[in-house]
Amino acid sequence: MSDQENITPEVESEAVDAQSTESEQAQAESAAEQGSDDQLAALQAEVASLKEDVLRAQAETQNVRRRAEADVEKAHKFGTEKFARELLNVVDNLERAMAMSPEDEVVKPFLEGIEMTQKSFIDTLAKFKVEQVNPEGHPFDPELHQAISMVEAPDAEPNTVLNVVQKGYTNHGRLLRPAMVVVSKAAPSVDEKA
Repeated sequence: MSDQENITPEVESEAVDAQSTESEQAQAESAAEQGSDDQLAALQAEVASLKEDVLRAQAETQNVRRRAEADVEKAHKFGTEKFARELLNVVDNLERAMAMSPEDEVVKPFLEGIEMTQKSFIDTLAKFKVEQVNPEGHPFDPELHQAISMVEAPDAEPNTVLNVVQKGYTNHGRLLRPAMVVVSKAAPSVDEKA
């Protein structure tokens, strides 16, 4: 019996050691699973963040592309603006030449040539969307017209363009040069009691 008594404590100690090893392994596996769950959650959060970054980068790229396309379109539309503005002086000079030419049969062929040149010039400008602003008889618009004087005109509504001194021009709807105009003003009120 003494051998059995000696074996039993050893077996018990080995059984206790085996149980403690198993519980340590279970705890280690549990910790590993919990650690892998934490890692998985962290990786999923990182993936979500990277997806958001990619979407933002794509949106920014689209915005840059749209801005570039708009800039190119504006450059095409308004690239000739300075050139057209300089040509307006030529149109003005042709109009002045027509207005100042005498009514003489000798000059009449030259006048017709100037008129044809001026019409051709205006038609060519119109092809490139440079259009005249000739507001005679229309209400004064400070965005398109520049008033150089105001005249009392009893037969016209106040703030009506009476005379165009120099025509204005627009390019694709954008003002190149305002029309220089004479505008009507209201007649002074007469005091009936006086």
